[in-house]
Amino acid sequence: MSRFGAEPGGETRERLEDELAPPAMYRVLMHNDDYTSMDFVVHILETVFRKPSPEAVQLMIQIHKSGLATCGVYPAEIAEAKIASVHGQAREHGYPLRCTMEPE
Repeated sequence: MSRFGAEPGGETRERLEDELAPPAMYRVLMHNDDYTSMDFVVHILETVFRKPSPEAVQLMIQIHKSGLATCGVYPAEIAEAKIASVHGQAREHGYPLRCTMEPE
């Protein structure tokens, strides 16, 4: 036994590898609705998801035509924070805009 409490390659090494594993990633999806303005969707894509204007417009069109689009891929806590920001801003402006997340 080593002086650190475990054999080389044993339990301590496995625990360290688990601790260093990259976080699970989640896709944030924005859903189309019949009430939220296209300008507001573009604004959200630019401000919350930091998309450049041309990309934000393309994503808005994709959301409008296909019903949803991926806005970004993030660790769970960041994805949840972005969704909360979208929902909060949408409520403030009287829109039912909805985002969800799913595992990558």
